Amino acid sequence: MKYWFGVMKEIADEKYPQQIAHLRENYGFSQAHANALVMYSRGSLTTKRFDTPAAYYKSINPVQAKTIKAIFKVITTKYPEAELVIAWNQPMLKIGTAYIYGCTVAAKHILMAPWSRDVLAKFAPKMKDLDVKAKTIGIPNDWQVDEKLILGMVRARLSEIK
Repeated sequence: MKYWFGVMKEIADEKYPQQIAHLRENYGFSQAHANALVMYSRGSLTTKRFDTPAAYYKSINPVQAKTIKAIFKVITTKYPEAELVIAWNQPMLKIGTAYIYGCTVAAKHILMAPWSRDVLAKFAPKMKDLDVKAKTIGIPNDWQVDEKLILGMVRARLSEIK
């Protein structure tokens, strides 16, 4: 963290959007991670906005909430030991201390994350119709959940953490 605090000290005079952009463009931060570092460096001891997944779902488009709930239901039905938590102000599934899957929203799409670049690379050929990035997969708000794809990615992620 000392390194990141040093980076933030170098850009301390920049406005919030420029600090976020700097972290995203130069270090590959996600929006959520950049926000957490920027807010902390500005004196906030918490950037927590949601106490529960239910509170998160109430804050987003109902169509997006329905899709994300369906994604997590597929996973928790197969892996009932998975715990749905809020981390970085977004719903995430974890088993033990390891995150296995997460989702977040933007105005026009949902982003899913299997918490592994290797898992993304392995499954990218099966997701040609989706927007696959370095760490996330963009899906339409009303995406018809591909259970086989989701469970395959979760299986691959679980094999990494065992």
